[in-house]
Amino acid sequence: MVQNDYLKDLIEKAKKSPKKPDADFAFTEDEGMGIPPAGPGEQSGEEDLERKISAVREGLKKELGDEFEPAQKRQQAVPKAKPAAFERPVAEKEPEITDAESIFDDFEKPPELARPQVQTPRKKIEDALEIPPAEEGPPEQPMSSAENAIEGTELESETQKMFESANKIEVESYGNGIKIYKIPGEKLLYYYVPVPRPTGSEKRIIRTIKEAATRLITISPYKIRDPEQRRSVYRQRILDILQSAPEIQIPKGKMNFYTEAVIREMVGYGLIDQLVRDDRLEEIMITGDKKPVFVFHRDYEMMKTNIEFYTEEEVVDLINRVGREIGRRVDFSSPLLDARLPDGSRVNATIKPISVSGPTLTIRKFRADPFSIVDLVNFGTINTEVAAFLWLAVEGVETRPANILIAGGTGSGKTTLLNVLASFIPVTERVISIEDTAELNLPLEHWIRFEARPPGLENKGEITLDILTKNSLRMRPDRIMVGEIRHDEAFTLFTAMNTGHDGSLGTVHANTAQETLVRVTNPPMNVPETMLSGLNFILVENRLHDRKKGTIRRVTEISEVGGVLEGKAQVQAIYEWDAVKDDLRKTGVPCNYLRELGRLSGMTAQQLEKELKKRQLFLENMVKSKTRSITETSARMKSFLLAESEK
Repeated sequence: MVQNDYLKDLIEKAKKSPKKPDADFAFTEDEGMGIPPAGPGEQSGEEDLERKISAVREGLKKELGDEFEPAQKRQQAVPKAKPAAFERPVAEKEPEITDAESIFDDFEKPPELARPQVQTPRKKIEDALEIPPAEEGPPEQPMSSAENAIEGTELESETQKMFESANKIEVESYGNGIKIYKIPGEKLLYYYVPVPRPTGSEKRIIRTIKEAATRLITISPYKIRDPEQRRSVYRQRILDILQSAPEIQIPKGKMNFYTEAVIREMVGYGLIDQLVRDDRLEEIMITGDKKPVFVFHRDYEMMKTNIEFYTEEEVVDLINRVGREIGRRVDFSSPLLDARLPDGSRVNATIKPISVSGPTLTIRKFRADPFSIVDLVNFGTINTEVAAFLWLAVEGVETRPANILIAGGTGSGKTTLLNVLASFIPVTERVISIEDTAELNLPLEHWIRFEARPPGLENKGEITLDILTKNSLRMRPDRIMVGEIRHDEAFTLFTAMNTGHDGSLGTVHANTAQETLVRVTNPPMNVPETMLSGLNFILVENRLHDRKKGTIRRVTEISEVGGVLEGKAQVQAIYEWDAVKDDLRKTGVPCNYLRELGRLSGMTAQQLEKELKKRQLFLENMVKSKTRSITETSARMKSFLLAESEK
């Protein structure tokens, strides 16, 4: 039976007492189970969960007998009194005996929850609830050093103390208690979020509830893809367990606190849970213990937070939790983790020995609503003239789309620009994207996503970008997109460009168009120079700092690749960024791609110029109408092209 597995071993040392009739243990009508219907991802329904909770109750009743009070008697309100302790029996050497309430002496109970003083062996209640004794002997389930470090104390970080004593100015507040502050004399803004830190005794209770929830909730979190829905289902189940088990004696005022704490532990990310849920954050950076957690805000850039991990073990516990969620292990033999979370965020974690100063965790968050071409125009990354040119080049008037590489440094916006360019692809084409860590979010229907896989524990099972790129060529793709070319996959991608897969896209780390050619044709990519003839354009994007505007991202160069068949590959800038005017300007160099496109499509240079003007005007109207979501802008652009083709 379930109760034998769950309770028998835990309370076998408890004293036996005469058992009361079942009616004494029964719950009143309005104390009903209240189990909701099974949520998405449930492995068993309402009956299974109710059966398990009933089994736990029956086990408690069977083993504790009349020491386990009837539900009706719990409703009697009497003044709370500190129970007297019994002496420990010599033969059995049982721990000190006291009332079950003493476990929760740290919290105030409302009068209605107080119960008559009952002298119950502490060992029995602690075994039943699996809460280690706080005062005598070694605990059965020792607390971690992190829990011991904060046992019975309310520690405060140096950052928090500095913040509380400073004359702060509130800049903005939003969400669930999130506040942005400016502290005079500090260059970085301060990100404040209310984060309750349980004391050691509260941690023991949370651990107990978590253990009970793990045994009683028959649900598979990974089957509920929506994080908020997953939280909602778990919140309801945990509340049901607490409300259906008044023997735990959780005060009503603490019910929500413990519920949220257990949710953060089971399906969340502990202290940084609210940071992960803030869509306005781009990066979350844990640099070790006893240091403030840093965040990179989409509007306010780098900021300190009031969150601080007190011990290395706390950080390692969080890293292990992340690793378990994605099926990876982080330990001494494998001290580095680079993967993707279920919500699409990229996570990187390191521990000792490679991380000398302690464990680190970095989470790169991607917007739930990705940027569109209208957003890039509004940000000043490109203007409407360049946007119309790129739209024409990617779409290729359904004749000859251009092959494009996006070059830039880390954090310059390469993936965002790649995502925007991909939204120009016609709906009639089959697209295959290949990424090291899946980041793209395209408004396309006929789209297949591939993601590389690192080697397993035995250094086997690796699937590289090159393998995926070669495999994609056997799937009749119209377009191939490689998230970031670094090694052998570059050769395969350029092979695709030269074998009829026009419109291929990719990104590469380089600072200029000329440097891109050098990188691609040298180790480790080793693309033969003759194969560069398949590449049409190199877009260079940079992240810059402006004294007035702060951090800005700009496409600084659009160059065309030429001269390959003549024996010397070179690049010629079609557009260049003017730093004084903060705008992209034409260089006046003739564009060979437009001439080739006109030849294949039967359009004259004047007709192509007119087409570019019409598209530019259409984009300007979208900017004025504040149409910005990538789904809506992509749909409107496709409707525009359809209407033009029917004229």
